[in-house]
Amino acid sequence: MRATGLAGLELKRFGRGKLPRAALAALLLLPLLYGALYLWSFWDPYGHLDRIPVALVDEDEGATIPDGGGKDPRGGAAGDRLAVGDELAGKLLDSKTFEWHRVGAAEARRGVENGTYYLSLTLPADLSRRIASSGGGSPETGALQVRTNDANNYIVGQISRTVFSEIRAAASAEASRGFLDRIFIGFSDIHDATAKAAAGADDLHTGITKAEQGSKDLAEGLKESKSGSERLSDGITALDRGSADLRTGSRQVADGTQLLADQVGRIADGIRPFLDDDGKSIGDTARLVADASRTVRDNLGELVKAAPAAATAAHTASDDLAAVRTQRCEDPPLPDPAVCDPLAKAVAAAAGVAAVADDVSALVEDEDGDLAVLRTRLTVLQQRAEDLAEHAPTLDDDLESAVAKVDALNAGAQQVAEGAGTLHSGLSTAKSGALALDTGVGALKTGALGLDSGLHRLSDGSTTLADGLNDGVGEIPDYDEDDRDARTGVMADPVRLASSSLHAAPNYGTGFAPYFIPLSLWVGAMVAYMLMQPLNRRALATGASARRTAFAGWLPVAATGLVQVAALMSVLHWGLGLEMAHPVATVGFLALVTCCFAAIVQWLNARFGAAGRILVLALLMLQLTSAGGTYPVRTSPGFFEAVHPWLPMSWVVEALRRLITGGGPGPVWQACAVLAAFTAGALALTAVAARRRQVWTLERLHPELSL
Repeated sequence: MRATGLAGLELKRFGRGKLPRAALAALLLLPLLYGALYLWSFWDPYGHLDRIPVALVDEDEGATIPDGGGKDPRGGAAGDRLAVGDELAGKLLDSKTFEWHRVGAAEARRGVENGTYYLSLTLPADLSRRIASSGGGSPETGALQVRTNDANNYIVGQISRTVFSEIRAAASAEASRGFLDRIFIGFSDIHDATAKAAAGADDLHTGITKAEQGSKDLAEGLKESKSGSERLSDGITALDRGSADLRTGSRQVADGTQLLADQVGRIADGIRPFLDDDGKSIGDTARLVADASRTVRDNLGELVKAAPAAATAAHTASDDLAAVRTQRCEDPPLPDPAVCDPLAKAVAAAAGVAAVADDVSALVEDEDGDLAVLRTRLTVLQQRAEDLAEHAPTLDDDLESAVAKVDALNAGAQQVAEGAGTLHSGLSTAKSGALALDTGVGALKTGALGLDSGLHRLSDGSTTLADGLNDGVGEIPDYDEDDRDARTGVMADPVRLASSSLHAAPNYGTGFAPYFIPLSLWVGAMVAYMLMQPLNRRALATGASARRTAFAGWLPVAATGLVQVAALMSVLHWGLGLEMAHPVATVGFLALVTCCFAAIVQWLNARFGAAGRILVLALLMLQLTSAGGTYPVRTSPGFFEAVHPWLPMSWVVEALRRLITGGGPGPVWQACAVLAAFTAGALALTAVAARRRQVWTLERLHPELSL
């Protein structure tokens, strides 16, 4: 009989009564218990977190925004009331993230301990104060307190950590927005202040430029002042020397006027009595002198006429008298001393008269010479005598006036001498001052040159400062409210997780389907060989070939597996909503999977008998732990990573992920090749086991273990 006929006979056994039919129906639906029920139980757990009771404890006492200038970190004005706890609690209650229960701290602690609440979130009393402190001088970090109890549920604790990390990040970003907004406002204030500083620097540069020009003018002026001060010093030094000479000269004049005044006083004292008593006689005498002078001057002409004759007569008389003396005193042997002495005097007098006569004769001979001078002097004498005669009556008064004027002259000379001394002292002081002035002007000149140099450097520096500040104004941002909102939003949460999946699974169940579907098909094959014989007994009894015997035992379970695949995928797709990227390929691949699993389970049962059923279960456990269906196999211990590529379910899980969620077909074709190899190998080994089973042994008649 053919293998298909033998397989049909095996299946017909289940139609001979209600219990076999029920067993076959249960066999066909068994994968649903593993695949459909498991996936259904946690098809979308994250979509039902709002059913998890969580305690919310709000102990926040609020805070007053510190007066630090500007806004606080959350945007309120200084002095406003801040209640972060109430705000955050309200947002959590509205979010429906969990089934929130707003309770006290003690109740939350008891609830987490006894399982009433899976976890608790506490907003501490100083939450608002700490957040508000970031706008003051001593910023502190706020803390959200989460309490979990893994004895209630470990997975919920893991989920809560993820959720609360997002809540913490959102709260931190909200707190950062206000703080950063204050920074951006500070930028705007700095920008405005820098603009004012730049304008001031421009004004400073302009002023320094003017000051630099003024310092140059000052330096030039001080150069001229230095020359002038030198000339002034030299002039005052010369004046000082002149004042010393003036002092000496004025003292000498004062001494002379004092002497004059003393002499005039004595003379005045001597002649004052004569003037008082003989004023009239003096006048008469003066008139007599004037008349005599006029008479002599008028008779000078007669003198001219008589002078030559008188000179001749005087010489004649002198000669005669000399001769008489000679005769009387020189020739006689005994002259008479009584006669000779007077006679000698007479000779001498006569000679003198002759000489005078010669002079007069010579004078009158040169009428235009000395005689003219004499005539002029006689005229002057006449005039002065007349003046004296005219003023003789008032000579005593004139004398007193002259004495007074001489005294006044003396007093003035004394004052001049004293003033000259004072002037010399003052000029000496002025000389010292002029020297000090010259030194000071020199120092000012040096300082002015240094000032000019310094102002030049200051001008360059002010130019650099002004340019830098003007450039800085352009570099410092000045944000308006819209810009601040946009930038604080970015900087408060600068890095967002832009997650994208090439082939995203829409829910938790879809992600785990590649793991639970082969599990259910393996269990289906395992239970099928509990109801069916791995080797067809009729084939063994009739002596059919080992290959036909193995194939006849494999076909009924493979056919049952195909029905299991159809039932399971129908429920998953139309019942739970499993969407497959490649539905036809998925079903076809699962047909190969169930045929492979049936061949492997058949061989284990055929080769090892009752112990094979235990090996089938053990192999299932080994595949579940090393297939990487939940966590990547690289996170498992090294043993599981080592056996991973040698087990069929590892290839099945990887291929189903590509067929259900999408991806390249490479792993699918590799899995098909591996599964085909496992199927062929398992059938070949089953044929070997069938050949051995055709020989009856004592062990087959009395097995050690029977299930």
